[in-house]
Amino acid sequence: MADIRLQNVVKIYGVSKKEKPRRRLLLKEKALPAKRAIDDVTLAIPHGSFTVLVGPSGCGKTTLLRMIAGLEEITGGRIMMGDIDITNLEPGDRGLAMVFQNYALYQHMTVRENIEFGLLNARVPRFEIRERVDHALEVVGLTELAMRKPARMSGGQRQRVALARAIAKYPECFLMDEPLSNLDAKLRSDMRTELIQLHEELKSTFIYVTHDQIEAMTMGTNIVVMNEGRVMQQGSPTEIHNDPNCVFVAQFVGDPGMNIVAAGDYQVGFRPRDVEFDCADRDEEHVVIRRRVRSFENHGSEFLYLLDTPEKVFVKELSKRQRPLNEPFTVRIHRDDLYVFGRDGKRIYASEEVAKAYAEFKRNWQSV
Repeated sequence: MADIRLQNVVKIYGVSKKEKPRRRLLLKEKALPAKRAIDDVTLAIPHGSFTVLVGPSGCGKTTLLRMIAGLEEITGGRIMMGDIDITNLEPGDRGLAMVFQNYALYQHMTVRENIEFGLLNARVPRFEIRERVDHALEVVGLTELAMRKPARMSGGQRQRVALARAIAKYPECFLMDEPLSNLDAKLRSDMRTELIQLHEELKSTFIYVTHDQIEAMTMGTNIVVMNEGRVMQQGSPTEIHNDPNCVFVAQFVGDPGMNIVAAGDYQVGFRPRDVEFDCADRDEEHVVIRRRVRSFENHGSEFLYLLDTPEKVFVKELSKRQRPLNEPFTVRIHRDDLYVFGRDGKRIYASEEVAKAYAEFKRNWQSV
């Protein structure tokens, strides 16, 4: 199995590839933003990776997944699997298996029959079908429930059936469209662990769509953050969290996202956890802020506080005790924990500009 590569892929709803090229070009230029679902995406998905497409609802991640699967016609660009152009191949000829959000199981069939059905249609020999199904059931832990029908199974068990059906196809790649979104929080957490273990066992490529950035960060080895049909940043979970390249990624990734405040011609960001509490020592390397608390959230072992400031700023403290709402407290931020962005939202790395932004931020926010 080789890498999957998307080259300048575009999807504009209302435009068919069957139209004349010049007509398509004109429509592409005049298309309204709402119709441009995928906007010139170039992306490499490494072999064997657990790649997660993450972003807000309507950002194009499911459309992109369906284009890879062959379920959605593309307006422009190419999709390559190794040296093979699969752009116009039928879905069944791509060597991919898709797991849907709603399981898509046949209610009148048993678990085994659900898994066998696609293999029978593909004219796989009977003896091979039996071997594949037995193996898939063992992998997902459903061997003892092989003769049970979906109506008598829990949501998690039904999702395992959908996974087993995909595994039995021996696909080059697994495509998963928010497969855990219909499960409750506890079951979703358990299934995340099982999917990570499944990926490690199968050594296959997983492409997984979710709008939940926590799900993305805990499961993925390769994260693709999307917004408005474009790829904003791609990298490992650590890279995406610790080195965001723009304001959108900084605010979208994290629980909660990064605080972003104005500082003259710049925007300065810092993570709610990257502060020291009850430390008022002043020096050139720190900004000291003293504020009251406007509201708070109890996260069990942590408290998230919304500070009483003109711009929305959160700080998070590892503690078992809540701070009083009517009393101010002090936090200190090291300059190395600050991120600088331009007015256009793009990350700034130049040391001179970072120094200017830090000085402006300190002047505006330092407590007297």
